[in-house]
Amino acid sequence: MGYTIPLFDLNFDHQEEQAVMEVLRSKWISTGPKTIEFENLFAQMLGANHALAMANCTVALHLAMLLANVKEGDEVICPSLTFVATANAIRYVGGIPVFADIVGNDNLNLDPKDIEQKITPKTKAIVVMHYGGFACDMDRIMGIAKKHNLKVIEDACHGPLSEYKGRKLGTIGDVGCFSFFSNKNISTGEGGMLVTNCSDTYEKAKLLRSHGMTTLSYERAKGHSTSYDVVELGYNYRMDDIRAAIGIAQLQKLENDLKKRVGVRKNYEDSLGSIEGITIPFTAYPHFSSNYIFPVVLNNSTREKRDYVREELAKAGIQTSVHYPAVHRFSIYKDFYTPLPRTDYVADNLITLPMYAGLKQQDIYYIYESLNKTLK
Repeated sequence: MGYTIPLFDLNFDHQEEQAVMEVLRSKWISTGPKTIEFENLFAQMLGANHALAMANCTVALHLAMLLANVKEGDEVICPSLTFVATANAIRYVGGIPVFADIVGNDNLNLDPKDIEQKITPKTKAIVVMHYGGFACDMDRIMGIAKKHNLKVIEDACHGPLSEYKGRKLGTIGDVGCFSFFSNKNISTGEGGMLVTNCSDTYEKAKLLRSHGMTTLSYERAKGHSTSYDVVELGYNYRMDDIRAAIGIAQLQKLENDLKKRVGVRKNYEDSLGSIEGITIPFTAYPHFSSNYIFPVVLNNSTREKRDYVREELAKAGIQTSVHYPAVHRFSIYKDFYTPLPRTDYVADNLITLPMYAGLKQQDIYYIYESLNKTLK
């Protein structure tokens, strides 16, 4: 089906094309100078000590588990209202995902009270996912982690440049992980970034990213080294210079793009705020947000009603989505199931509406009219 108003719009133009052509003409297309430049720019943007470009966010999360020393049988508290990769990374190392509930319809992030209630002697770490680029209550979560000597991993895939009390998301916990998938705020097609302020963590991550080798091909090609040793059982989780060059072009656009998204969200809140029967999560959020997506939750609703509303919006040419099906209800996680009433309700009654910098006010008004008419 073709949509009059798509869910998102890729922010690509001649800048990305030129960046790729420059890399192709350089004849160095694997991990090299553009990857290093991208990492340095990303770290500076966040005010972080270190950033390491990855093949995608999922492998960044996997390395984060290894860096947190999560092993077979260790418990890791995580959200269920997230993309499945957040939980999968725990299973990659043999850890046990312990799903915690969200705060509620107006705050789709992990509830610190439920986090603390689920800590046991086996708990090793907490994974937070900053939903939509809106921060979890990191003061309370970091306090809980310190009290129980736990590592904190930030799944900040939704939140480049998002803030919490003046700090960028991804720099507050022990490790931060970002996604550059095609529909993210920064898009390289596939790609991710691991961020940390700890030099030892960074050096170990760098080894694990590339087969545990002590030097990279680019370093040897430039004469910085002539040989290498293998000192860790590593992986091939590298980003290439083609994607890194696209990432650099995207970084140059990011701040302006996010400022426009702030305006889009305000137009949404002004228009949809008058509709009875919906909650707009994170209204009056006090910090800067990337506004990766725009979710609404139907009140006093059912999954069947939500699906009907989505179908009607689709007929009107409006593309929607659901972020996300609850992970703890997937078949592969049946052995780790736990009741999460607030997550369950939101997963059944949430609709993700279109969100991108170029979304016009008349488009938002059309979405408002269509949604209001359907709900009535």
